[in-house]
Amino acid sequence: MFIRKTATKKMADGTHYTTYRIAANERIEGKVRQRTLLTIGSDFQLDQSLWPELCRRIDDLIYGRQSFFPPGQEIERYAQDFAARILAQRTVAISKTEGDQGKYKEIDITAVEMLKPRAVGVEHVAMYAAKTLQLPEILRGAGFSEVQIATAVASIAGRMAKPGSERSTWNWLTKQSAIGELLNVDFTKKSVMSLHRVSDMLVRNREQIEAALFETIRTLFLLQETVVLYDLSNVYFEGEMKKNSMAKRGRSKEKRSDAPLLTLGLVLDGDGFIKKSRVFAGNVYEASTVQDMLKELEAPKKSLVVMDRGTATQEVLDWLVSSDYQYVVVSREKVRTFDMDKAQTIQVSNRQELKIYSVLHKEKSETRLYCYSPMRAAKENGITERFTQRFEEGLRKLNEGLSKPRTNKTLEKTQLRIGSLSKQSRGISQHYRITVTDNAETKEPGKPLLATSVHFERIPVQGSNVTHPGVYCLRTNSFEFNDEALWRTYVMLTDLESVFRTLKSELGLRPVYHQTAERAEGHLFITVLAYQFVQVIRRKLKIHGIHDSWQTIRETLSTQQRITQIFQQRHGAALHVRKATMPEEDQQKIYTILNLNHNPGGSLQSSFS
Repeated sequence: MFIRKTATKKMADGTHYTTYRIAANERIEGKVRQRTLLTIGSDFQLDQSLWPELCRRIDDLIYGRQSFFPPGQEIERYAQDFAARILAQRTVAISKTEGDQGKYKEIDITAVEMLKPRAVGVEHVAMYAAKTLQLPEILRGAGFSEVQIATAVASIAGRMAKPGSERSTWNWLTKQSAIGELLNVDFTKKSVMSLHRVSDMLVRNREQIEAALFETIRTLFLLQETVVLYDLSNVYFEGEMKKNSMAKRGRSKEKRSDAPLLTLGLVLDGDGFIKKSRVFAGNVYEASTVQDMLKELEAPKKSLVVMDRGTATQEVLDWLVSSDYQYVVVSREKVRTFDMDKAQTIQVSNRQELKIYSVLHKEKSETRLYCYSPMRAAKENGITERFTQRFEEGLRKLNEGLSKPRTNKTLEKTQLRIGSLSKQSRGISQHYRITVTDNAETKEPGKPLLATSVHFERIPVQGSNVTHPGVYCLRTNSFEFNDEALWRTYVMLTDLESVFRTLKSELGLRPVYHQTAERAEGHLFITVLAYQFVQVIRRKLKIHGIHDSWQTIRETLSTQQRITQIFQQRHGAALHVRKATMPEEDQQKIYTILNLNHNPGGSLQSSFS
C-alpha cells in the first residue's frame, strides 16, 4: 500500500493542482498492476515523509493488527478516516437468505478490533419523521435533487441531535453521525457550503414547503383547523451583523440588549403543529405582524385566534372582527379587579385551583373572564417582595449617605439617584410616597441646595399587582364557550410558549452567527422544520404513554452506535462487519412504537486477504 501523488490540469482554465490516492500493487495474470483503493482528492496536508507510516497504520486497521509503535495524533486521524472509507467501499449487505457458508466464518477470537463508531439513534427516528411527513416528496416537488434532499434531511436531523450552527452540523455529519450511511451519502466528501446552499433553497421555497408539510400533518392526525395560536419571540446574533438589514436592536426576551435581534413569528394550530412561520426585523412592533400572517395563512372564517397581550391591541381586535374571526386574548387594561363572591373554583391540570367568573360586556359585544390563580399570585408576590426589598434598601442607603461627611448632598443629584432607583424597581416605585428635605432655610447665598434626608412611605396603588396579585382578565367575542372551556382554550397559548422554549433550548434556535439575512432566515427555518419532526415523534410516543421531553428522548437514543468490527482469519485475511449496537430497553420501546428496525442501517460485511 502506498500514496500516489498526481499533477492534474483543469480543463476550464489550464491551472494545475495536485491529487492524491491510496493504491496497492496486485499480481494479475502474472503481471503487477496498481489498484486504487481510495481517492483522497486534493485536500491532503500530511508531510510526505510520514506517508509510509500512515500506510502501515491503515493496513493495520484494515487487517485488525495491533501497532507495536502507536503513531502520532495526526497520522492516527488520517488513518482512521481513510481505513473506514476503504472499508465502506468494500462492504456488501449480509443477506438473510445466504447459506451457512456465507454466514459462518472461522476467526481468531483473541484479535477483534472496533473501528469508526458513529451515532445512529436520533438519526434513525429523524429519518422516520422525514418519511412520515413525506418531506422527500415535498422537496422533490420543489425542484430539489436527491443529494439536496438528503442534505436537507441531514441538516434537520443535525439540529435535532446536536443543535448548533450549520458549521457545527457539518462537523457532526462528518465526524460523529452515521446518518450519511442511512441516506447513502458520504458527507466527508461534501463541504459546509453544500449545507448553506440547501438552506438557501429551503428559504426560497418556505411557503410551499410549510403548506405541504402542514397538509400532511393535518391528514395524518385528522386535525381540525378551528383554533389559531399566534405569538412572536426574538433571537439574538453574535456579531454586529452589518450585512443583515433585518438585524435590529430591540427588547430582547433573553435580556441580550447588547446584541442585534431577529423576531420569529409562529402560527400554530390547537394541537401544537406549526402552520406558518415568518422572520421579522428585531425591532418589529408585534401587533403590526398579525394581519399579514393571518391573511397569508388564509385561515377559515370563524377561526378562533388566541394571542397574548403584546399583540392584542384594539386595532388588531377590530380587524379580526371585521375579517369575521373570533378571538381570545388577555386584556390590556391596567386596573385589576376581582370579586371573590362571584367566582367559581375549577381544578387545573397540575392539581392547582383557579377561581373564575365571567361578565358580559354589551358595549363591545364580548365576554370578559376574570381569573385568580393562587399559584400565579404566589409568584407575583415573590417578585414584588424581591424588588420591594431592593428599592427600600436603596432608599435607606441614600438617606444614610446624606449624613456622612464630605458627601455630595446636592438636591438635584439626590433626586436623580431616586429616579434611577425608581427606573430599576420594575414599577414598585409607584407604590411609594418619597419626600426629600433640603437646607433651603439655612443655605448660604451662592451655594447649591443640599438634600438633608430622604423619607418614604408605602401606599399600594389599588387595582395593581400589589393589591390584586394573581389576577388577570381574558376577552373574547365568541359566545360558544362556558367559563371553564374559555379558560382552557386560552391556556393553549402556554403550549406556544413551550414551543419557543423547545426551539431555543432543545433545537439550537439561538444564537445566530450568519452575516446575511437569507442565511440567518435559513438557520431559523431549519430549526422550525426540526420542531415539526420532533412534534411528530413525540405525538406518536404520547399515544403510547411516553410523555418525555425531546431532550430526554434525544439522550435515550444517543447511545446507540454503528461500529465496524474487524476479525482476523486464517492466512492473514480479515473480515469486517459493520452494524449497529443492540438497542437498550428504552430504545427498543421507542423503535417498537414507531415500527422501526432495531438495527439501523442493516448489517454490512467485507473481506481483505
